[in-house]
Order: sequence, then C-alpha cells, then structure tokens
Amino acid sequence: MAMERRGAGIKIEGLRKVYQTASTPTIAIDQIDLAIEPGQFICIVGPSGCGKSTLLRILAGLETQTSGTIQVDSSGWAVQNAMVFQESGLFPWMNVETNVGFGLMTRGVDKAEIAERVEEALKLVGLTRFRTHYPHQLSGGMRQRGAIARAFVTNPGMLLMDEPFAALDAQNRAILQAELVRIWEATGKTVVYITHSIDEALMLGDKTVIMTAHPGRIKQIIDVPFQRPRDVIALSGSAEFAALKVDIWHVLEDEVLSARKELNL
Repeated sequence: MAMERRGAGIKIEGLRKVYQTASTPTIAIDQIDLAIEPGQFICIVGPSGCGKSTLLRILAGLETQTSGTIQVDSSGWAVQNAMVFQESGLFPWMNVETNVGFGLMTRGVDKAEIAERVEEALKLVGLTRFRTHYPHQLSGGMRQRGAIARAFVTNPGMLLMDEPFAALDAQNRAILQAELVRIWEATGKTVVYITHSIDEALMLGDKTVIMTAHPGRIKQIIDVPFQRPRDVIALSGSAEFAALKVDIWHVLEDEVLSARKELNL
C-alpha cells in the first residue's frame, strides 16, 4: 500500500499556553496565529526557551493549550501526526525492521500490510540492508533515519520534528538534511520543523517562522524563495542564501539577546 502524497492543512488561532507554578503563572507561548497549507514544509526558529517545543507538543497532542484553537484538515488519515525528536527513540531490544513497524503493530494493522509499508519506508530512508541491525549497531545518523522511517510508515497527515539532527556531526547533519528534502519531495507530507539554525531553516523550509523571546510569539514569517527540487548543499553556498540568512539574523538577533539577558548569560 503506497503512501499518499498528501499532507494535512493546519490552522492555528490565538494559541496560548500558561504553566501554573508555585509562585506565578508562566506564559510559554502567546497569541500564536499560523496557517499551514497541505504539504508545506514550515521551519520555526527562535531563541532558547521561546516555546518552540511547547508549540510542537501541543500540535502533537502531547500537551493541551490554555486557550486558542487548532484545526487540522486531515480527513481520511487514520493517524494525524508523527513526531521525531533529537534522539531517535528506537527501542534497543528491537531491530530496525521491528522498530519501524511497531506503531502499525500496536494499531492492529494486518501483518502483510505492515511488511509492505515497512519495506517501502526502509527503501525511502536507505536502511533496507540494515533491517536486521539493532540500534547499538547503527551510527547516530542511521538511527535518525530509522526514526524518520518509523514516522513516515504510519502515513501521517503531518510530521512534527524537534531538532532531529541537532546531535549529529556537521557531515551527517548535511547528509540527513538532503535526505529529508528528498523524502519530503517524494511524499508531500506537511512538516513542522523546529530548529535553532537559520541555515537549516532556509535549506529545508518553504517558510521560516521567527519567534520572539519568552513568552513565545510569532515575530515574522518569511517566505523562502529558493525553488524546488532543492540541492541543499549547493544552495548553502549561494549569494542569495547568504543574504537571506543575514536578513533573518537581523530579525532574530534582538530576541536572542533578550533571551540571554533573561537567563543571565
């Protein structure tokens, strides 16, 4: 059963998250309004502590907003979202093949369909030859490939990624960025991607959403003008890329300095 080349549309209005603490309430994110078209790749950048991960966790259903609404147009999807974290989260006692198919097994999907969909996902991320390997036998980059395969195999309406390549070395990060672009172009999923890297946001995304320092609000949304299909390695060396990177840094700089001041850095 081939994966559909379609993603969910997402409409966020007035989203707010307040954490109640022993002393005073803490506002994590405030008045977030964001519309994401089906199949778009959205990158969110902002200083540490601005609520990027909180926003992603609310989208994933792992946390509940204090106020505001999220509308997800994902009619026909059995699984609305899948999430990829910094660490792969692969179960160490399962091999790659079983890890990738685990979510389908827990949902009672027929064994023949699981085998077909896992095979497709492994081909998608280039792990077919490593299907019987266990996580400890894989490099960090290969474990993240496994995590991406496990996310895509469920055929999600949206893929939520929280700095999935942050722990990798520069070479593996560049390779995985290029691979992710290839996979996204092949599947047409909606992706919401959290990153601290302006370079990564420009190499991967259709739009870059810039958030303010705590509490997190959307400061500016920038359209990424680089056409697809996109060669992320070649793109990163272009003059247009460098100029847009500087423009985004000028928007983001005050927020980073504000966050550092709040943390007394």
